[in-house]
Amino acid sequence: MNLNVLDIGFTGTIPIAEALYAKGVGIGTVLSFMMAVTALSLPSLVMLSRVVKRRLLVVFVGVVTAGIIAVGYLFNAVGWLWA
Repeated sequence: MNLNVLDIGFTGTIPIAEALYAKGVGIGTVLSFMMAVTALSLPSLVMLSRVVKRRLLVVFVGVVTAGIIAVGYLFNAVGWLWA
């Protein structure tokens, strides 16, 4: 199994994130986008589903989604520090 698929998913988001930030999108939104593409991508969920039970995978997706949303709001709230 080729695990390089995960690297492609993350590195492909960097130019998109840079363009979004340059257009004025909040830093929290950009970070949330990058984390969601990496952690909740279809290839990573398929690989995890082969290792963990379905219930644990659902809990993982829920916790990661909640964490990503929280990080997005937190960094958008203090985004003026990077402006």
